[in-house]
Amino acid sequence: MRGAGGPGVPGPAGPGGGGVNLFALRSHNAALVLDLLRAAGDEGISRLELAERTGLTPQAVSKITARLREDGLAAEAGRRASTGGKPRTVLRLVPEAGHAVGVHLDRDEVRAVLVDLRGAVVGERRAALDLGAGEEAVLGAVRETVTGVRAAGTVGDGNASPLGPARPGPARPDPTLLGVGVALPGPLDHSRGVLHRVTGFPEWDGFPLREVLAERLGVPVVVDKDTNAAALGLAAGDQGGSFAYLHLGTGLGAGLVIGGSVHRGARTGAGEFGHQVIQLDGPPCTCGNQGCVEALCLGAVERGDLGEAARVLGAGAANLVGLLDIDVVLLGGRTVAAAPETFTDGVGAVLEAWAGRTGQDAVPVRVAVGGGGAVAVGAAELVLGPVFGRGGG
Repeated sequence: MRGAGGPGVPGPAGPGGGGVNLFALRSHNAALVLDLLRAAGDEGISRLELAERTGLTPQAVSKITARLREDGLAAEAGRRASTGGKPRTVLRLVPEAGHAVGVHLDRDEVRAVLVDLRGAVVGERRAALDLGAGEEAVLGAVRETVTGVRAAGTVGDGNASPLGPARPGPARPDPTLLGVGVALPGPLDHSRGVLHRVTGFPEWDGFPLREVLAERLGVPVVVDKDTNAAALGLAAGDQGGSFAYLHLGTGLGAGLVIGGSVHRGARTGAGEFGHQVIQLDGPPCTCGNQGCVEALCLGAVERGDLGEAARVLGAGAANLVGLLDIDVVLLGGRTVAAAPETFTDGVGAVLEAWAGRTGQDAVPVRVAVGGGGAVAVGAAELVLGPVFGRGGG
């Protein structure tokens, strides 16, 4: 593996940026307007309503929306009757005016989704992958999958892109592509886009994934942990308040949303939920400790005892609830998706027992919206979030 380089990720004017400059130069006020247009959906929203909700003057809103219409980001959605005077023109977001790619780089699979400005998935590609196969094999698989989903824009599945093997050099420019968000197991440095000792794959330690992928893909890249990305996507959707997203797949981790924002920590290392020790003399974990929640949980899954895996997950969740006093626990990942009721019931029972001992109300447990694709969709939100003035990259 190559060593870490500087933080030289291409900025908004980076290679192949196309439409990226447009969004990067927008003001905070324009982002507020875009966010309200996104939330309004097809029904749209009037300029007067935009002014009322943003606190901007009607003149400022008119200037911003005129520019958005000129750039193809907003369009008229008809007229709405007013309480007095002439009917108001209603504006809507043009979803196809911009796109982002979200990549879930797992230990044994890579999944890429293409989403529009509303976050709707308009294309998908999946391919088998061995995260330990080495730099060239992994980066080539990512580039091939991303190139495939960008070119097709339709849902597909398979172990190879129809475009053939990836070739060196940047991918073809796409003026609507804002960037690529990549989510993978941690630990890693989100702010610099550099990997640390990824659990089970220490050879990636110090690898500048953001810099290298930006060079190969020809667009800006954002890198974050898989659990953080999924939590960000959920927070950008309908999930409000403070919550923990627990992801059980090839590993176990957590994404934490506190007060509506993803909590990454001072060194962007928060959420290593799977490596809390709950059994001092327990089985060895790939992180080097013994008795970690991840080791116990994955061991039970391997034995086919999903009920025990759910109880172990519940014990870790109870620790988290007691520490952070969150509103809800959301479960995701391929293992949960294979037996959702087993895990919601098992984790819920542990949390109910914990609440009974403390005299508090039990924190609800639900399966996260988005299923197996939640991480990839959340990775795309790493790119889209800043466009709408929300947390992201």
